[in-house]
Parts: sequence; C-alpha cells; structure tokens
Amino acid sequence: MEKPIPGKIVAQHNSRESCWIVVHGQVYDVTEFLDEHPGGRKIILKYAGKDATQEYEPIHPPNAIVDNLPPDKHLGPVEEGTVDKVEVKMTDQEKARLRRVEARPPLSEILNLHDFEAIARQIMPEKAWAYYSSAADDEITSRENHAAFHRIWFRPRILRDVTNVDWSTTILGHPSSMPIYVTATALGKLGHPDGELNLTRAAARHGIIQMIPTLSSCSFDELVDAAQPGQAQFFQLYVNKDRAITKRIVQHAEKRNIKALFITVDAPQLGRREKDMRMTFDAADPHEIGKSGGGQVDRSRGAAKAITGFIDPGLKWADIPWFKSITKVPIVLKGVQTWEDALEAYDQNLAGVVLSNHGGRQLDFARSGIEVLVEVTEKLKEKRGITFPNNRFQLFVDGGVRRATDVLKAVALGATAVGIGRPFLYAFSTYGVDGVDHALQILRDEFEMNLRLLGSQTIKDVVPAMVDASNIHTHFVPVPQDQLYNTNYENMQHARLRDIKVKTKL
Repeated sequence: MEKPIPGKIVAQHNSRESCWIVVHGQVYDVTEFLDEHPGGRKIILKYAGKDATQEYEPIHPPNAIVDNLPPDKHLGPVEEGTVDKVEVKMTDQEKARLRRVEARPPLSEILNLHDFEAIARQIMPEKAWAYYSSAADDEITSRENHAAFHRIWFRPRILRDVTNVDWSTTILGHPSSMPIYVTATALGKLGHPDGELNLTRAAARHGIIQMIPTLSSCSFDELVDAAQPGQAQFFQLYVNKDRAITKRIVQHAEKRNIKALFITVDAPQLGRREKDMRMTFDAADPHEIGKSGGGQVDRSRGAAKAITGFIDPGLKWADIPWFKSITKVPIVLKGVQTWEDALEAYDQNLAGVVLSNHGGRQLDFARSGIEVLVEVTEKLKEKRGITFPNNRFQLFVDGGVRRATDVLKAVALGATAVGIGRPFLYAFSTYGVDGVDHALQILRDEFEMNLRLLGSQTIKDVVPAMVDASNIHTHFVPVPQDQLYNTNYENMQHARLRDIKVKTKL
C-alpha cells in the first residue's frame, strides 16, 4: 500500500515550474500538461498544490485524468485531511443565479418539454448552458432538426375504438413503455450534482431504456449499479485510438449485462461549437492571450476538447468485423446520415443504425435524422426488399424531438424508437430526478392523447399512411412557427470587446 503524501508536500508544488493537484484523493503532477490543457493553464494553476476535485468533477469523466496522464505522473494518495481546498468566493452573478433558482415555478406549471429548456436557460450556470445548448457553426442543423418535423403532417383515421390505447414497444428485443430511449449525452454533472444518475433513476420508474455515454460524469459502473433489477441499458461508445482500451471497455460493458453497443460514427473530429468556445475564451486570462505558451493553447473546441482527444479519426468499415469478434451484444451504428451507409450497415449484418447528426453539433447543414429516415426506408425497400419497422435491422432517429407527435411521425415512417437527449438534460438541470420523471409523464400523457386522435390503438397501428411526408426534402416550406421553440432559442452572439482596464497617460 502506497504511503500517503502529506498535504504540506503537495502545497509546495504550486507553480508553473512544478504543479501538483489533488483529484478524488489522488495526487497528480500536471506540470508538463499545463500548456496542453484545452482550457488554458490558468485554471489549473488556480488549484496548484491544492484539491481540484470541485473544479474537475463536473466537466470531466471520472477517469479522464488517469487516461490522459502518463502513469509516472500519478504520484499516489494524499494524506487525508491535510490538503488545502480553494475557497470559491460567491460572485454577485452567482448570487443572482441562485435567487433565480429559488424562483422556479412548481413542476405542476411545467406543461411541456419546452418549459424545462426555458427555465434551464435562466437558472443554469452560464458554462453549463453553453455546453448543453451549443451546436456547430451557425447552428442551422440544430434548428433544422426540430423544424423538419413540421414538414410532416398527420392523416388521422376516425371512428375507431380507442377507449384503450397502448404506446409500449420493444427495442432490440427489450420492452419499453414508450417508443423512446434516453440517448447518450456527456457531462451530466454540469447540470446537477447527481449527473446521469437522474436519468438512470427516472428511466427505471418509467420502464424506458437509458443509453450510457462514454463521456458521462458518473462512472459506467456507478450507472449500472444504480439500475433496478431487469432494467435494460445500452452503451454508447467513442472508439479509442488504442484498440486494447476499446476492447476492454466493450467487454466490461458486456460483462455488466449491457444489452446493445451503439458505436458513434459521426465524430472523427469535433465540430466547432461557438457558444461553448466563447465561454472558454471568456474564462481565459486576457493578458495571456497571444503570449508565448498561452497563445498556443487550443481552445478551438471549448469544454468538449478536454474530454475527446482519445477518439480515433481512423475508424472505418473494415473495423466492423473486429467489433463483432470482441462482443456478442447487438451492434448499432450511431450517426448514419445517408441511405448508402444504412445499406452498408444492413449488409454487414449489424442490428441497426441511428439516423442522427449528433444533435447538430458536428457538421452544420447535415440533414435531420427524420429526413434521412424517409430515404432510408425507401431505398432499402428498393435495394433489399425490406420494410420497416424490421426486427432484423432496426432504425432509430434522434435530434430535435420535443413532443410525442415528433416521435409518432418517426414511428409512422419506420423507426423503431426515437432518442431524446437535451430535454432530459434540461429537466434534471432544473428539477433533478423529479424533473426527468415529470418530463416522461408529460410524454406518456401526450402519447395517450395523440394515439387516440390518430385513431391508433397501439404503436403497431401507427403506419406510413397516417403521415404526409411529401415535403420533407423541401427545406423552405412555409409552416406555422413554433413559438415555444423559437422563444427558447438563444441567438448566436458576435465577438465582443473584453472588459479590460486601459491605462491612460495623464
């Protein structure tokens, strides 16, 4: 057993020349990492010789520091109770934010998923809001993801007995109370101290499936341990450049009874998320920008950059057989954006694809998942004679979903289920697990109402003839504006002058 390092020793290493920090009771030498840190060295030096757990935990997966520092920089445990912690002085801005938190309306006044977003925008810390809400470049795709659903119209049937309606379904062989799942989103603790545990707990209450993200704030095992008996969970994988690490992660997930592996294939490089980036610049020391060292720090991808350096940009179709060789769980590709790639996935005997553009956070002007769904079902029927939904090869969609009607449109067009991400982040960021619970109850109520109004007793009765998607590929079709969504959308900001005191000569 390693001998603990006294806090007074750690405290001596508090400079750029020798910088040690403590995270979760372990001491790390980060001196050589200072100029590589995506957020700049200033934030690390603030915690030099002290306990940095409070700053580290919300914006890094639990194993990030272990994975990114060489083993010889792991110095061992700190002597308990001897290390100093940085005293964070509450600013007037933070006091005002906490007053807004106290002014939240009761959950009974939250009527739809848009309401969670409206409250989150007002009460979340600015950095957290910027990370969750940001999207690529001009955020055209982010907005299109939602707008695309407005180009699909219903053709409801009448005079059908809808006294009893059932919106449950089966996803990859596992029951779900609704045709939705909680899709993978990173860094849950930015919004709430319990992070993704809020999603695990609420998913259990409502009988839906949670997809555990590679970049969760909570550890993978923590989320699996929190699941209730019989609760199904999927795992989203960012593929590591080191295939040995990838193999270990996948096989550990399978050992822990994960039901499916969703491999993210649309992120060989992170998109430019400028709202997030701007918060990173605002947090930087203005006097360091342009100086030697400070000017070389890559802040081009905001908070996300710090946690994604391991992702392999060389991932290719030829790697699929290898993934099949290391696991027996169903494999789904997450981030497919054309019928050609969906067809290739089908031909390679994968379990399905998620038609997704990463929530509009990668390639701006990528089409919405719901639009791609229409061409995928058409072309796979033409090329391989298959129809959807299909148990052999399942189609999923995510991005822009705010109503049960959005989900039902996707189901009618052939999707097995739809992934929902940001709305659940906003729900727990504002009200914790009760927020996610309420969000899911809202969706349940919407499903019940809309199945009746469509004339469908079950999800299987929601068929292509119930929708008109003839305008889905026409990107400029006048439709009524969604005022709730547009009100919540925060306009992009221009660059602005810094608040720097200028010395003037008398």
